[in-house]
Amino acid sequence: MDLTFTPQEEKFRSELRGWLDANIPAAWRDPGFWRTVPDDEGFELRRDWERRKYEAGYGGIAWPTEYGGLGGTPGMKAIYDEEMALARAPLSANGLGLTFLAPTVMAIGTDQQKRDIIGPMLRNEVIWCQGFSEPGAGSDLAALRTSGVLDGDEYVVNGQKIWTTNAMHGDKLFALVRTEQGSEAHRGISMLLIDMHQPGVEARPLRQISGASEFAEVFFTDARVKASECLGGVGNGWKTAMMLLSFERGASGISQYATFRRGYDEIVAAARRLGRDTDPTLRRELASRLVELECLRYHAMHVLTQVEQGRDLGSESSITKLQWSEAYQKLFETFDHLLGLDGVVTSPVEDLDLASLQYEAFWTRSVTIWGGSSQVQRNIVAERVLGLPR
Repeated sequence: MDLTFTPQEEKFRSELRGWLDANIPAAWRDPGFWRTVPDDEGFELRRDWERRKYEAGYGGIAWPTEYGGLGGTPGMKAIYDEEMALARAPLSANGLGLTFLAPTVMAIGTDQQKRDIIGPMLRNEVIWCQGFSEPGAGSDLAALRTSGVLDGDEYVVNGQKIWTTNAMHGDKLFALVRTEQGSEAHRGISMLLIDMHQPGVEARPLRQISGASEFAEVFFTDARVKASECLGGVGNGWKTAMMLLSFERGASGISQYATFRRGYDEIVAAARRLGRDTDPTLRRELASRLVELECLRYHAMHVLTQVEQGRDLGSESSITKLQWSEAYQKLFETFDHLLGLDGVVTSPVEDLDLASLQYEAFWTRSVTIWGGSSQVQRNIVAERVLGLPR
């Protein structure tokens, strides 16, 4: 495992940090800023921010130059993710497309799909959503029922998706659809690329416990998709989806560590302000959380080393998802223990703004579910990494 970056990568860090310092408004660095901005306005701010990053040369850090990227190393991408977290830069408005869809299209898309998808996405002209989960097919994704029936050179799509991030602002959606009627489990599924602005596609926002509405449920009623808008080939949707999800691996744990460690420091500061820093039970909990976060950092550097050596981690990416999601959730369970019942009360402590930490605590309840629940990840690790019997 290599814990260092090359001189070229450190030079990139210095340049990026300077650009971020000059271009992120001071107000955006306030933890409470984005809570005060209406959802639509906040999304447009983030979309414009993504465009400006691209124009400054900070779009597609590790993408090949032939696709408009910087052609950087995995280490540069890890530095980019870390510096974005440290600078409190806005979250990407097109994260699902940039992280998952684009590299999949680069790998298996047709020439036409590469031309139509990659450039507009990188320039943030088209926002992409992911249509995987359904009311009856969450962790058991292969139980999906949304159907696509071929009519001439188009598929007619009917069904429902749920927990669709950014669906209220999305332009297009990459969705798993059962295109072989009567098929079961992983067979007969295709990944279709669906225009969300057409008649027959309706997105309804879902209100979360935190009060935000970043998710929506999406309904398809005779929506139409050209047969050419199928990624990976008809009937190959499951294989395409597994490739797409594998791009979650890499050095994502490095930026997550930076974000979680900042949250840890803020929780410790709150404990001191509340006079709980001498409580032996809380101190033991905080010590355990710190150990877990440092283990996450070392694991992330191990993963980065493997990626830089050209190794395909495959199912081992489940280890990263399991580790970061559980460490993150436990960290904010400790925050809940710090506040007790006051954790669900607005402004529970006079002269101490805990709203951002409370919002994050609500959010962390979901992280061991989305992206594959912890139970599913443990099964994957047991069967495909450790080779244990079913």
